[in-house]
Amino acid sequence: MSDFKSGLEKLPVTVVTGFLGSGKTTLIRHLMSDPQGRRLAVIVNEFGDVGVDGEILKGCAIPDCPEENIVELANGCICCTVADDFIPTIEALMALVPRPDHILIETSGLALPKPLLKAFDWPDIRSRITVDGVIALADAEAVAAGRFAPDVARVDAQRLADDSLDHETPLSEVFEDQIACADIVLLTKPDLAGPDGVARARQVVLAEAPRPLPIVEVAEGAVDPRIVLGLGKAAEDDIAARPSHHDGAADHDHDDFESVVIEIPELADPADLAARIETLARTRNILRVKGYAAVAGKPMRLLVQAVGARVRHQYDRPWKPGEDRRGRLVVIAEHDDVDAGAIRAALVPQREPAE
Repeated sequence: MSDFKSGLEKLPVTVVTGFLGSGKTTLIRHLMSDPQGRRLAVIVNEFGDVGVDGEILKGCAIPDCPEENIVELANGCICCTVADDFIPTIEALMALVPRPDHILIETSGLALPKPLLKAFDWPDIRSRITVDGVIALADAEAVAAGRFAPDVARVDAQRLADDSLDHETPLSEVFEDQIACADIVLLTKPDLAGPDGVARARQVVLAEAPRPLPIVEVAEGAVDPRIVLGLGKAAEDDIAARPSHHDGAADHDHDDFESVVIEIPELADPADLAARIETLARTRNILRVKGYAAVAGKPMRLLVQAVGARVRHQYDRPWKPGEDRRGRLVVIAEHDDVDAGAIRAALVPQREPAE
């Protein structure tokens, strides 16, 4: 492991990208638990105002990845705020004593990875940082179901018939850009997809990949760190081989997506909130819900995460003394589906008027 410790070596960075709810935080938690002798640092780029993923990872801090090595950037996409947020954060991590051996960057689920790779060409860090590799996580069940386009088979047939046609949704473009930029693809939640679903997901990934890519099934983030760390790809020098739908554009934006933060009062029953989220996802095409809630009579905070209508909740830590027990949820959807009033009404039980 001596090569990890040399201050003269370029500091390797692994970019972890993937669609909303694909399991990026779960993967990083696993890597933190088994860093293979590396001292890790983590940058989390959230979409929305509630730092759920950063809080989860800080709760998993260990000597090889202490809490001060975990940084959350919530001021927007890090590839859009390079000078203000990204570069100062990288420099601050490199100045830590002892210096990290490896940095993991968890991108927002809406992030395009290629502009982030271009950020590593920034003069102040190019000679000191290298992108060890780009890991793309893909939810096998969602990919197999063709959720990145209204009708994947039909769109593919039309594209084959006429290259000028473009019937992709914004979600499909994000997915395809992530696959095209990847050095390895992890198919997550294979148990939900089943063998046939995993096989279909593999076909979709291979069809989108611009070059041969290793594809690995991963359940609950459990992957051997030797498979995903130490790839040595120097991806910042290989940008031309990673095509994007946005090549040639001066900038990119996330105007196709929007988030809203909903405060929720103390709950009587977590199952009621889960049912409300499921209904909301089905009726308003909600992509992602994540955040915290307080449950009456429970000293533990309830962590809530949903991908579409699939909702998971668990108690993650005790409420701190004096901490406000109001819940807060970030709801992410495509722009046209965001109606803050309707979302709030769907998630917050209406109080009966006093007589």
